Amino acid sequence: MLSPADSLAPEWLVEPVDANDLPTAVWPASTARDAHGVIQIGGVAATDLVHAYGTPLLVIDEDEVRARARAFRQSFDRAAADHGTTAQVYYAGKALLTTTIARWIIDEGLRVDVCTGGELEVALAAGVAPASLGFHGNNKSVAELERAVEVGIGTIIVDSAIEIERLSAITARTEATQRVLVRVISGVHAETHDFLATAHEDQKFGFPLPEAEQAVARIREIPGLEFAGLHCHIGSQIFGVAGFRESASRVLELHAALLESGPVPQLNLGGGFGIAYTSVDDPTPIETLAGEIVTAVAEGCAARGISIPALSFEPGRAIVGTAGVTLYEVGTTKDVALESGATRRYISVDGGMSDNARPALYGAQFSARLASRVGVGSPQLSRVVGKHCESGDIVVDHEFLPVDVTPGDLLAVPATGAYCAPLASNYNHVPRPPIVAVRDGRSTVIVRGETIADVLSRDAGIDAPEAHR
Repeated sequence: MLSPADSLAPEWLVEPVDANDLPTAVWPASTARDAHGVIQIGGVAATDLVHAYGTPLLVIDEDEVRARARAFRQSFDRAAADHGTTAQVYYAGKALLTTTIARWIIDEGLRVDVCTGGELEVALAAGVAPASLGFHGNNKSVAELERAVEVGIGTIIVDSAIEIERLSAITARTEATQRVLVRVISGVHAETHDFLATAHEDQKFGFPLPEAEQAVARIREIPGLEFAGLHCHIGSQIFGVAGFRESASRVLELHAALLESGPVPQLNLGGGFGIAYTSVDDPTPIETLAGEIVTAVAEGCAARGISIPALSFEPGRAIVGTAGVTLYEVGTTKDVALESGATRRYISVDGGMSDNARPALYGAQFSARLASRVGVGSPQLSRVVGKHCESGDIVVDHEFLPVDVTPGDLLAVPATGAYCAPLASNYNHVPRPPIVAVRDGRSTVIVRGETIADVLSRDAGIDAPEAHR
């Protein structure tokens, strides 16, 4: 029989035997507790990191990023070779893009996908060869397109008829030739375990399949544009390959039709591969994803009597997500009695929705562990919340943590490498935290943290913001 406290736990949350354990799927492979019970990442103790850089702090395990990037490249290379074609892997920079991370990615043989002029400039500043870049976005400005063409970007993924005409004008004026993919809406949308297939999908990206053929015909008329193939993306945080299989089948119908009037060298099936955020998440192994997706494309091509094209994929979260761990300091704890008779425990930390907006935006679930020591006592169902003046400022909605968590303790929230720092804000005028890379017992700042002076520097009504610290 459930106790009142148990009734607050969602069905998926399993009470651990030990609230200090570290489920391997959720944490970087290097994570462990040292002899004092302190969590170490990349051989560096959480307490040492906090002493050096403060909290909140986003820690990125370099070896984890590199290993995952390498695994994607090698897995898709092998799968493509098995079917007589090639594969390119682009890191989706929107997940987390810094010059340092871009250099790791290029070192591991991947390319980089950007979706704004700002991301383009970060990649260029990192020394990424323009030919190794893909440029996404549903509303690229004329200035962004001009810059991309100017630097010789490898591929622009066109998203609308207006964008085609903008590129036509730019290439005519500059006498450049620009390689483009056409983004299509396959009518397949996938999230985690499930996917939905419809005739039409209501979204802002890409051309519906019936309109894409006209877009390709227009591109083929323009001397400055080189049609390189099709692109589609079916969603995010996807487990399994059923959605990819269905989407590929639909896009290959268009691919086959387009071959009648010219070459279609490439098919980009996007990304969206899921990771574990909690101990019950079971993401599909990279090797399985690569093998089954490429096999599905090969079978679809064989059924239509066409050659398999060169393939491209765009993992982002699946490369950097599990590599990130955010460290917080506990400020207060309180037990709130509810009408049901249950008591909910609130643990407040010194960050929140300004450094991780995903729970507030998407209802995303995260895990947490006591990082500065081993907790004593039975696991207690807790809610970790931030410091912001917002009831929805929840960092971890449901988690079993040691009953003795107290102010001054450090909490670690894993799987925060993707879409946390990029979505960070200065809500309530809170400075954004630093990002620190760890490897082989050493730590390095890769993005400096903001100060209050930095935040106030944009306020034109302040004469000397540096005086406010």
